Amino acid sequence: MKKFHINIHQDSFSYLVIYGGIILIIILIGVLPYYLKISNQVKENDKLKYQIKEQKELGPVYATLLNAGKDKNALVLPNPEKTALLRSETGKFQNDFRMAANKSGLTIVSFNPDINSSASPSKSFLHNVVLKGELSGLRIMLIGLGTIPYLDRIEEINIQQNTGSMDFKMKIWIAIK
Repeated sequence: MKKFHINIHQDSFSYLVIYGGIILIIILIGVLPYYLKISNQVKENDKLKYQIKEQKELGPVYATLLNAGKDKNALVLPNPEKTALLRSETGKFQNDFRMAANKSGLTIVSFNPDINSSASPSKSFLHNVVLKGELSGLRIMLIGLGTIPYLDRIEEINIQQNTGSMDFKMKIWIAIK
């Protein structure tokens, strides 16, 4: 094998090392920080692009929530001034109850006024009601019953889970004169 010899003068070699060191220092001091800064800005731009995309997708949901929050009446439960029905008008409750049940999506299985409670001189008249439907419908139904001014109280609510739906048994008292 032949040996490869480069004849470089000692002064030239030292100049080469010095100039190479200067170039290395310029790269380390000048170019490397700019490279790191640019790579950080690229990461930040990607993060901002993701946030902009997220804001565009969530914008309609936010607008819907703002509009829902403006409707103050949706958050207020009905609370009418309490009155009493005449004994001859107690059939009105059955119609009002049917309307509230229809609005809530519940089905009335039975609606039985307790004749014994109407015959006594009491100021209340008992109704035994059985409904069928979903639990969310019961919530809407109770809100609807809150609008009836002559509703005295709901004594009992019995909830029983069946296949496909739920049964709700209620004892409802109405105020009578």
